[in-house]
Amino acid sequence: MSKQKRTAALVSVAALAGSAVLLTAPVARAEVVDVDYQCKTPIGDKGAVSPIDIEGERSGDGYRIIMSWQKGVSSSPVELGKGAMRPSATVRVGGADSGTVKLTGPANDAAIPANTPIKISDLSGTYTPSTSGEVTFTAGVLTIEALGTTTTCTPTNEPGPSLTLDVTAAEGEGGGEGEGGGGTPGSGAKDPGSGAELPQTGPEDSAVALGALGGTVLLVGTAGTLWLTRRGRTARSRS
Repeated sequence: MSKQKRTAALVSVAALAGSAVLLTAPVARAEVVDVDYQCKTPIGDKGAVSPIDIEGERSGDGYRIIMSWQKGVSSSPVELGKGAMRPSATVRVGGADSGTVKLTGPANDAAIPANTPIKISDLSGTYTPSTSGEVTFTAGVLTIEALGTTTTCTPTNEPGPSLTLDVTAAEGEGGGEGEGGGGTPGSGAKDPGSGAELPQTGPEDSAVALGALGGTVLLVGTAGTLWLTRRGRTARSRS
């Protein structure tokens, strides 16, 4: 096979690998959902509605879940100094999986005046799927600790999911951190062609061959790597 044909074949494989990336990319759907929180505070019951946004991003073998409040909830009859209030929350997992994910975040970075809505900082936690499929994430209970007291805010309007993700679980491991959670699994496909090299037939072919190897080994798998290797050996035998 001529160098031009070998180069064209490698470029075609790389293009197919790129297409596979688009076809197999995780599907995510996010929606801002109004959550009606009813809060049990040391001085009585309070309530507030806040739009909730939940995002998810791949993090190692799991997913980092980030929850944001667009409006403040509850309030304090006295000023809360810097660092006096620390929030945490849970997110309910549904769909193909179940359980809860615990989210935490930093204390308030500025004083919160008395009798004003408490703005919650973004909270985050790690979700490790126990099964593969479409999983939903819905706002759960919010907890506010301040000045030695605890306020618990519970959604009362049965809000819908703020985030839907197509997830992939590691075999034999999984679970969200928090209630029903498990450890961190060793998921993720391993590179079957680790250490393998494509045959080099000349300086012009080298860059293209090495560029195609990364995407081909990862997405096409062992069969694709062996095919390329066999083609290289056949080319050398004919030359």
